[in-house]
Order: sequence, then C-alpha cells, then structure tokens
Amino acid sequence: MGVAYRAVTWNRQKRIYDSVIAAGVVSFLGAFLALSFALRPGITFETALIRALGSGALLLLHVVLSIGPLSRLNPKFLPLLYNRRHLGVTMFFLALGHGAFSILQFHSLGSINPLLSVFVSNPNYLSISQFPFQPLGLIALLILFLMAATSHDFWLANLTPPVWKALHMGVYLAYGLIVMHVALGVLQSETSPFLAAALALGAVWVVGLHLAAAGRETGVDRELRASADEAGYLEVCAVGDIPEDRAKIVCLSGERVAVFRYQGKVSAVSNVCQHQNGPLGEGRIVDGCITCPWHGYQYLPDSGASPPPFEERIPTFNVRVRQGKVFVHPHPNPPGTRVEPADAAG
Repeated sequence: MGVAYRAVTWNRQKRIYDSVIAAGVVSFLGAFLALSFALRPGITFETALIRALGSGALLLLHVVLSIGPLSRLNPKFLPLLYNRRHLGVTMFFLALGHGAFSILQFHSLGSINPLLSVFVSNPNYLSISQFPFQPLGLIALLILFLMAATSHDFWLANLTPPVWKALHMGVYLAYGLIVMHVALGVLQSETSPFLAAALALGAVWVVGLHLAAAGRETGVDRELRASADEAGYLEVCAVGDIPEDRAKIVCLSGERVAVFRYQGKVSAVSNVCQHQNGPLGEGRIVDGCITCPWHGYQYLPDSGASPPPFEERIPTFNVRVRQGKVFVHPHPNPPGTRVEPADAAG
C-alpha cells in the first residue's frame, strides 16, 4: 500500500499457483499432441500444434469464466479468485500462439497483408455454413489482448476500478465470438459431432453457472428486502454470527458488503479492496484497521479510509443493531464517508 502506485512482488503462493498453471498447460499440450498423432497419423505438427493451443485456450477460458459464479455459489471456491488474472493471461498467450500460427500457415504466403487476408480471403459473409470464422477469432484475440495488457494492478490503479472493470467485462463478448469462431470452424471442416457437442456443453455450463449464481443472489436479495424496516434497513445477520475482529459477507442489491464486529462495535464497508479487488471480508481487524488478506491494504472500519498518509477509500454503509440483530442500509455512502459504528449490544 502506498501514497502512489507501488508494484506488488511475487510471493510464495503466487509462485506455487503459477507453477501449477505452467505444469498443467505443458501436460495438456503434450497429451493433446500425442493423442492427435495417435488418432491421425497423417496430421502435420503445425496443424496439431494450432489445435492444441486453441483447445487449451478455450478450456482455460471456460475455467476463468466459471470461477466467479462458483465462488458465489460456494465459498470453498473463493481461493481460486486469487490470481485468477494469471490464469487469464496464460489463456491469452495460448490464444495468441493459436492465432499467430494459424495466420502464418494460412495467410502468410499470399500477396496481401496476412492480417488483412484474414478478413478478405473468404467473402462469404452472408453464408452460414461458409461464414468466414477466422475474423471472429481475431477480433476476440484483440479483446483478450486489451485485457491481458491491462491486467496488472498498475492499470487498475490508474484507470480506476469502474473503468477497469468495464474493460474486463469484454471477456463475455470475446467468449461469444470464440464460440461462434469454433462452431463455424467445426461446421466447415469437421464431420464428427463430438466437437460441436463439447462446445455446446461448455456454453451451457458457463451460462448455467452464471444464471444459478444470479438466481441465488436474487433470492437472497428478495429475502433481505422482505426484512426491511421502516427506514429501509435490511436485516443481514445476528451479532453473534460475526466473529470478533472478523466479518460476515452479505450481498445487498447485488453488492457484497463486509459487516465487521470489533471492540463492541459493528461497521459495514464494501467487500472490495481498492488495490486488486481483494475480498476484505475474508480479512480481519489488525491494529484497528480492516486488513485485506491478499496484500495487506488497510482501511478504518468506520470510514473506509486508509490510515494517513495513504489515500485509498472504500464505500461505507449505515448500520443498526436491534435486539441482537444487525441491520444494514443497502445504499452505500461515498468512499471514505465516516459512519458512526453501531453498538454491538444494541
């Protein structure tokens, strides 16, 4: 944490995580290539490598898109959120290798610029079975490049979290383009229904997970709204449900809120750390400050402001305690706004 941007270095957990990713990628590529040569002895190494890289990237993209909703459905998946961007960047490099080798093999020998050739070599844009699927993949690759290039927390700090988040929501557009890219490619070159079925199953999995997570949060929101008092405060938990110097994470109107109990008081703040969107509610109160479990960024629980001279701020929420029940108003206060803590014995 710093007054100005300061890079966060690799720690032991990051090194282990990245080592597992690297070993998994190498193992997948090796197994895919070996299986390709076994099933199709006449296949060229270049074609097998292109398919291996593309398949690996598509598989990792499904994993990346699954982590968020799985974490909302079951807190046991929350540790996977840590370094999820490393997984996304790895996926981009696999996709980049797939795209680069494809362009070299299919578009580098003509008189037209290879990138331009991707868009003009097949003019059948009005056909379904012969639609030029390669431009869809290239556009998706450009989106993934923007996400990978801005994945470092330097960009999160300088673009501001709302802009950074909006940019990275482009992964869903990229996913849609990739699904169409693969589906149309399969329709044009493969006779086996296995690949099409696997792609459809993957899309159903991703969409189903997101719908399930949204449905669960909507149900929780509905129950909370039914418990609202006359001032709009929502009952979120009992005071006894919150461990001392720790938090209970609740979802109010689609936003995660960390409700902390400390020194006989209760305060509520946004669950999102301003550094790398870390889950503050999984941290604890250390030296009177909420301490993010990811990189140790700290915030005062009553104001959401980092202790001077640091300048990070998070939104706060108004809190009441009545007969051992905690009530939180669902509308956040501006980041850094001090709110009088509620008496935990109220």
